[in-house]
Amino acid sequence: MISNLTPLAILVLATLSAAQTNQGPIQYDVAHNATSIVGTWSTGNKDVRTGPDFANPSNVSFTYPANTGESYSFSDDGWYEISRFRMNSNASEPNCITAVMYWTHGTYELLPNGSIATYPNGDGYQQIQDPCAPISNFFENANYTELFTQWRIFLDPTFGPKLHMWKFDGNPVAPMFQLSTTPTMLPTTKLRNTTAASAGTGSTRKRSLLKRSNAGVEEAVVGRWTFLSVGASVVFAFVSSVL
Repeated sequence: MISNLTPLAILVLATLSAAQTNQGPIQYDVAHNATSIVGTWSTGNKDVRTGPDFANPSNVSFTYPANTGESYSFSDDGWYEISRFRMNSNASEPNCITAVMYWTHGTYELLPNGSIATYPNGDGYQQIQDPCAPISNFFENANYTELFTQWRIFLDPTFGPKLHMWKFDGNPVAPMFQLSTTPTMLPTTKLRNTTAASAGTGSTRKRSLLKRSNAGVEEAVVGRWTFLSVGASVVFAFVSSVL
């Protein structure tokens, strides 16, 4: 699950991480990284990639890759882009497999304690397909401020530079291999208009959704979500039906 962290939460978690390590600022040298983080990285079969072959924000659509995975791009002037495609199984209902496509971009910061903070532009979105849900296919605004508490780049003898990152809750991102040293990204400007709303601990907000019918007609839908914080994790609960 992706967690939506506010910039203040990013600062607090980064401070806690620094206090726990108590090792001073991280030196981003060759001992820490075999190469620069700048470029495009992808997990697994490398089918998921950032850039125009994955997301088209102008019409809020996706091009589905052959396999699931994640891709990250980082520029040398502080911009990032993320593409994700995942399938979530349901043990109690094996036929109810949920597919999630996610895209976002914005600015990133390499913090002195060795963590990475990302700050989205506010024009990100995701598509959720669940054959067992009341609404089986819809798009929604999705802009998650994320903190990766650690990252390292190693040199794999076969596949070259390999990026390891750890999420704020300690779970690792699947290892990513470098596709190119030049980032493949969409323009860094805001690419679509959204009605963004901030969410904090224990707050309730409305999110604008786009539901695509079988006929391909899009209609605006509004849902209400509650965000509850338990320790360092964020739990999402759907609390009202779609209007």
